Amino acid sequence: MLTLDKIFNAQTVLRKIIRPTNCVRAYGIAQDCRLFLKPENLQITGSFKVRGAGYKIAMLTDEEKAKGVIACSAGNHAQGVALAASKNGIKSLICLPDTAPISKVEATKGYGAEVCLVPGCYDDAYKKALELRDSEGYTFVHPFDDENVIAGQGTVALEILNDLDNIDAIIVPIGGGGLISGIAYTVKQIRPSIKVYGVQAAGAPSMYNSVRDGKIETLDSVSTVADGIAVKQPGENTFKLISEYVDDIALVTDDEVCSAILALIEKQKMVAEGAGAVAVAAAMHGKFPINGKKVVSLVSGGNIDVTSLSRVIDRGLMKSGRSSRLTIELLDKPGQLVAVSQIIAECGGNVTGVHHERAGDTRSINGCYLRVEMETRDYEHVQLITKALKEHGFRIIDN
Repeated sequence: MLTLDKIFNAQTVLRKIIRPTNCVRAYGIAQDCRLFLKPENLQITGSFKVRGAGYKIAMLTDEEKAKGVIACSAGNHAQGVALAASKNGIKSLICLPDTAPISKVEATKGYGAEVCLVPGCYDDAYKKALELRDSEGYTFVHPFDDENVIAGQGTVALEILNDLDNIDAIIVPIGGGGLISGIAYTVKQIRPSIKVYGVQAAGAPSMYNSVRDGKIETLDSVSTVADGIAVKQPGENTFKLISEYVDDIALVTDDEVCSAILALIEKQKMVAEGAGAVAVAAAMHGKFPINGKKVVSLVSGGNIDVTSLSRVIDRGLMKSGRSSRLTIELLDKPGQLVAVSQIIAECGGNVTGVHHERAGDTRSINGCYLRVEMETRDYEHVQLITKALKEHGFRIIDN
């Protein structure tokens, strides 16, 4: 059984493996509450996963350690297992789908693991890991549905409670549920008045659906920018713990996640992956009753692929109204573009792109479409510019 003693023991065991991540105050992100961040994106391996893997591996018997460990992951869990195994001086083998990004494969190797690339998808790699476990005698380190893994993740709560007094709520990402299970159990044993809220991506609501319906359910598919929490089926242990100890679960959209990633970069100079930003997105977009409260959002990881970061930022700019587009119907005659640009400039907007198109179903045979891309402050600023253009007789097609 999961016990508080086990979680305190995990804290002692992990001191030689993990890096303490002190809570920091966040300004300008969630205006209606006093928001603090628990930056596990600054953890060794860039994610909290090393905690659970580290404690699980440390608790193995000498015989189990001699045979080594095996895991299946295309992300943070793989690197956590690899580092924890290396710290304990034992062999680790990580099964990865052969479609895994080269950067993640090399990072896993860099922490000391052997990598087995398996043709196909994650499910194929998972099956291969179980086959090797049975044939070679490895211990399988589950990413979330394991008592010792959950206890290791619970050490996050001990650090938060040690850092801050008078907390009203802690907001935690949910994938398979190992992290929030450990945190919620710990918090409710020590300070039960604190609310523990969970967040899933709207494109992967497996735990949300399961808790709502009172039974474990499996999704047919998942699709989200928060790939680190894109889990089709919750664990049995995590489902029970979350059902008992978590106060509420909410969903965030990909647009909301992207806006949170952007806010963390701009306001905190902090890089988070999609899964790492969902708790911040929930605080930003009012998913829980936290007005006037002292709140901690867990930034669970920062291993975002740099090749996709620019797309995430662009989407975040659009979501927050910092970047916008207008399509304007006007007469195709000299001076129209100058007039539009002048109105936008007088309103404080900055034109960053223009596309002029004569073909189209315009009201006048001499009409055309002008698509304008702008830098703006927020949605209210976009509405101000739109109103000014309309007042000068321009017809806005969409925005």
